[in-house]
Amino acid sequence: MVISQVKSNTSSEKKWIYLFFFKPLTSGAGAAIAPPPSLMESNEKKELAAIPTTPFTSGSSVAARIMAKYGFKEGQGLGKKEQGMSQALQVEKTSKRGGKIIHEKDLAKLAEVQPPSPPQFQPPAPPPQSVSSPGSSSQVDSITEIMKCPSKVVLLRNMVGPGEVDEDLEPETKEECSKYGEVVKCMIFEIPSGNEEESVRIFIEFKRMESAIKAVVDLNGRYFGGRVVKASFYDVDKFQRLELAD
Repeated sequence: MVISQVKSNTSSEKKWIYLFFFKPLTSGAGAAIAPPPSLMESNEKKELAAIPTTPFTSGSSVAARIMAKYGFKEGQGLGKKEQGMSQALQVEKTSKRGGKIIHEKDLAKLAEVQPPSPPQFQPPAPPPQSVSSPGSSSQVDSITEIMKCPSKVVLLRNMVGPGEVDEDLEPETKEECSKYGEVVKCMIFEIPSGNEEESVRIFIEFKRMESAIKAVVDLNGRYFGGRVVKASFYDVDKFQRLELAD
């Protein structure tokens, strides 16, 4: 061990700086003499002073400061080409005493696999009490009033106007209404002196009342050829007696 002594005068004060140069002992077991604690502390202080602290918040830990020493910055990956980790590992608790480490790549996969949250349920709006047809002051009766007297015969009004009845209207109407249930009969009756909306009446007799109810609920207020269809129930006895003008 060689000790060199340097003398310095500053403000009438003497300071001694000891520089130590250590070499392994050739005559021993090959061990080197450790430097004094004062020199080790001064080196640590110099290293800590050289660590940048700007990329981290006030809550940075010792580990964060050490990572900054090696060039780590928030939001950038480790490595020369920033190909390494950019986020700290996270631990997910799987049981009371267990857990698993989640890498940032696993977090990205979980975000892709996880389905989007379903939209909040919104109750359907109640059906309107009445619907006005275009260019007319008449209104479609509410379904509540119609359901007071159900039957197996359905009456459709304002589906077509006067002079618009053709040979295809009856079979097409019967085919369309068959999706609600078995149709027994379809009949078209036209009142010559009636107004435009009431002059053409289409009667559909179903085999079951449940089918007629489905038809009324679905067809009442539906638009057909620019018109608003009026669907209602008709008395079975009157229909069988062919009293179709009531």
